[in-house]
Amino acid sequence: MTDISFATSLRTHQCGALRVEHVGRTVRLGGWVHRARDLGGLVFLDLRDRAGLVQVSFDPATAGADACALAASVGAESVVDVEGVVAERPAAMRNKEMSTGDVEIRATSIRVVGPADTPAIPVARGRSEQLAAEELRLKHRHLDLRRDELQRNLMLRHRLLQRTRRFLSDAGFLEIETPVLTKPTPEGARDYLVPSRVHPGEFYALPQSPQIYKQLLMVSGFDRYFQLARCFRDEDLRADRQPEFTQIDVEASFVTQDDVIDVAEEMMRTLWQEGGSPFPAGRVRRMTYADAMERYGVDRPDLRYGLEIADVTEAFRAVEFPFTATAIAAGGRVRGIRIPGGASLSRKQLDEIDAVGKSAGVRGVLRVKSVNGVVEGAVGKALGDDAASRLGLQDGELGLFVAGEDRITNPALDRIRQDVALRLQLAPEGVNEFVWVVDFPMFERDLESGTLSAMHHPFTSPHPDDVGRLKNEPWTARALAYDLVLNGTELGGGSIRISDPTVQRSIFALLGIDEETAQSRFGFLLEGLRAGAPPHGGIAFGFDRIAMVLAGATSLRDVIAFPKTTAARALFEGAPSPVADGDLEDLHITLESVAE
Repeated sequence: MTDISFATSLRTHQCGALRVEHVGRTVRLGGWVHRARDLGGLVFLDLRDRAGLVQVSFDPATAGADACALAASVGAESVVDVEGVVAERPAAMRNKEMSTGDVEIRATSIRVVGPADTPAIPVARGRSEQLAAEELRLKHRHLDLRRDELQRNLMLRHRLLQRTRRFLSDAGFLEIETPVLTKPTPEGARDYLVPSRVHPGEFYALPQSPQIYKQLLMVSGFDRYFQLARCFRDEDLRADRQPEFTQIDVEASFVTQDDVIDVAEEMMRTLWQEGGSPFPAGRVRRMTYADAMERYGVDRPDLRYGLEIADVTEAFRAVEFPFTATAIAAGGRVRGIRIPGGASLSRKQLDEIDAVGKSAGVRGVLRVKSVNGVVEGAVGKALGDDAASRLGLQDGELGLFVAGEDRITNPALDRIRQDVALRLQLAPEGVNEFVWVVDFPMFERDLESGTLSAMHHPFTSPHPDDVGRLKNEPWTARALAYDLVLNGTELGGGSIRISDPTVQRSIFALLGIDEETAQSRFGFLLEGLRAGAPPHGGIAFGFDRIAMVLAGATSLRDVIAFPKTTAARALFEGAPSPVADGDLEDLHITLESVAE
């Protein structure tokens, strides 16, 4: 590790930066006591800072008896100031697991500058020791953040942030900050509202995204914009969601979908290089939304393994098989996946897979095995001697089929496919399969009421080939929208925006937003579009999610310094918390009741 000048009046080097080339130097270090070992007069401390660990030895002959006694008594996680000489360790005493393992500091003095209570959670752990429970670690986040894993993650996050800024700045994008206190404009999730003290009864909203502002920047002529934007959404949380998050927000003028995808793809390649992870050579493949749903049952498919969905409806159409006949008669289909070697799965495993399908909404999973060219069980009898070929099953394969409407069977098949891949360990380690999913529908349609909602957001431009569909069958229209997916995880998405105010009003109308409501919610955007708007589009990436993937973490909480729990609580700070009555009065707020 290169020792950038971290020298100050209180230290000469970082602990983890010392190497053989420093042997013979007198150094002064500051850090946390990671471990202490008293070998009967000779005391060893592992001293830690953000750069790593170094061993410090205290010998009465060089450090003095008082220094040795102090070193032996100092508590774990106390902050100490140490002076000494860098010495090379004997060959037999070198520690290959430490970056500083070829050297040690032979101390001449020690001073405790930050005594510490016994830590509530351990920072130093042996290989066999389990981490403390996550809730406890979040409650004592300042200690948890001292762990090597989290320090590495946050240093990676820093590098990714700076690399993003450098890439986009070099590409001519301007970093422009947009308001955090803004107007409530619902974008699919609940807003966090902020009461105004000086305007009684009125509220700001924290932005779910800078969407409208970045479009207005294009109207204003800034041409290329980006922002590492803080965004806020009051929604149910999962491991990959937080109520406040960072997104790489990008917008450009006079661009097509291909232009945006090209810039975004190159930026991702740059970030993956920074993270030391492989990125495919050449262009990332593209797949239409319709193709993704048909072949994988989901718009963010994991392409590291096969298990594509097959339509076997015709094999069952003329067969009076109870599992399938009702679904086909109602206009549904029979679809499923074929699993090479899957005939060896146990009955217990198949029952568990059936439970996965049922939990996703289907009545059950039809399990079909081909053994020596013969389909076993009732399906074989119903379909006849050529059942295997009619279902496309090879010898030794297992077929898992479900029946019903696509809106029900797609989520079930996606869940089943993921479950099988996990059970059979089909996803290879270290492989990154990126795909652009394009041609999303403009709208989602409620089958009962017929009402439309925006698939992405109401500012997405319709596909030019489908503009004619908007009048009579708008639910069939495609959008100029695109998502980048990696191994089943959506990294980000964007679209070409509507730049014509007449088209924007017509889209609002299709979504059931009348003129008065459109003016109330989005009047400042409509006014901007009427002033002359260039064709423009952009994309937004979930930065926390990118950092999580590149860090190899399993939760966003592992790449955010002070995250919230899945209950949206900050355990370390104790937020949210009650507010004093006087403060509520200043905000013109009266609480009628508070649920326990």
